[in-house]
Amino acid sequence: MNTHTIVEKQKEFFFSGATIDVSYRINALKKLRSAVSEHSNLLQTALYEDLHKSSHEAIMTELGLVLEELRFHIKRLKKWSKPTKVAPSLGQMPASVRVYKEPYGVTLIMSPWNYPLLLTLSPLIGAISGGNTAVVKPSAYSPSTSSAVKKILSDIFPSEYIHVVEGGRKENTELLKEHFDYIFFTGSTVVGKVVMEAASVHLTPITLELGGKSPVIVDKTADITLAAKRIIFGKIINCGQTCIAPDYVLVDKSVKDALIEKMKFFINEFLGEAPLSNVNYPKVINQKRFDRLNELISHTTVIHGGASQFPFIEPTLVSPKKGDLVMEEEIFGPILPIISIDSIEEAVSMIRSKPRPLALYLFTQDKRVMEEVTSSVQYGGGCINDTIIHLANLKAPFGGVGYSGMGMYHGKFSFDTFTHSKTVMKKGKLFDISARYHPYTPNKSALIKKVLR
Repeated sequence: MNTHTIVEKQKEFFFSGATIDVSYRINALKKLRSAVSEHSNLLQTALYEDLHKSSHEAIMTELGLVLEELRFHIKRLKKWSKPTKVAPSLGQMPASVRVYKEPYGVTLIMSPWNYPLLLTLSPLIGAISGGNTAVVKPSAYSPSTSSAVKKILSDIFPSEYIHVVEGGRKENTELLKEHFDYIFFTGSTVVGKVVMEAASVHLTPITLELGGKSPVIVDKTADITLAAKRIIFGKIINCGQTCIAPDYVLVDKSVKDALIEKMKFFINEFLGEAPLSNVNYPKVINQKRFDRLNELISHTTVIHGGASQFPFIEPTLVSPKKGDLVMEEEIFGPILPIISIDSIEEAVSMIRSKPRPLALYLFTQDKRVMEEVTSSVQYGGGCINDTIIHLANLKAPFGGVGYSGMGMYHGKFSFDTFTHSKTVMKKGKLFDISARYHPYTPNKSALIKKVLR
């Protein structure tokens, strides 16, 4: 079935009104939850084949988050879907005003390879909750998970409701030629620009979840042991192939050496003396990215690690100098540059000199520093005295700003992203303000000015 036919069939199904029924959406979410649970072993195996993720990491960072998101939506969707009352303004009275949450229609969800289950199904949950149909395009770089996702979704949903398109660049290009009602893309900034350009042809609304160089700041008041532990945790999850992974560390020069020693300790504590042989350590996705990461390592100063054997690269601490490639682009791998700073102001200045990051992590016990960094740096989201875990709160939005993305999702924010807020006013007939009608007179103008006060 060609892409145009897929989209046309989904449009026809959407206009049948089936997805408008909230009970239909809840039933679809329940089907998806049951299917993900029943195929848990299949999905864990697929994630291991694609990324060498252990069952523990697969459940903690993908399966568990998907199931929790499904529970969250199922429990709250009826409430979210109800029209909300809004008070009319003085000039509108008598009237009633309601805001309706209206689905966009046929949506396109394009997901990446690094979290191929979570970043496919999480936005899909929002699309279903919002009452849309969806064409899902998983990444060709994670074929086992993409195939498993296609099997699961094809078994429980008709193609005119949810359709999975496998393939690579050719399929992406064909899909982006179609007129969708909403596009949700997760991936690199480079490809995000291509998607946005394609969306502009039809003025299609879009969410872009991208990435960037997410910094860590460690000041002299930080708990150095805890900082090292949590930074290394955030860096080695999925072998650093995480859009919100710590990308580089700005550390007060007085505690830099202590932080590095603790980082070395926790790399060994988490992965042993031979990380490349650890059965629970994820791999680099393919040869091209493996070669790129080794190129970055070869053009900077290694403090710790640096060993590699395809498809694995051990956690590597580096000390970059000005102009090193490792500080010019998002790393997306297990390499962590560490840079000395003399002050928080210096750190803020360095971060501001780069595009706005998707995440920022600050380790400090100083409330003044917390306030200064939070208020003076623009970034998608982050943590104080931790890394990564802000993503898992379904009551808070997740998304980037500028080069790190636009739009947000998770929990109700996913529902809001995939719906249009439509205002409908029902006007009463009890009286009609004559001042709004021609002919305009000084008396009418005086009345308008009085009301506006």
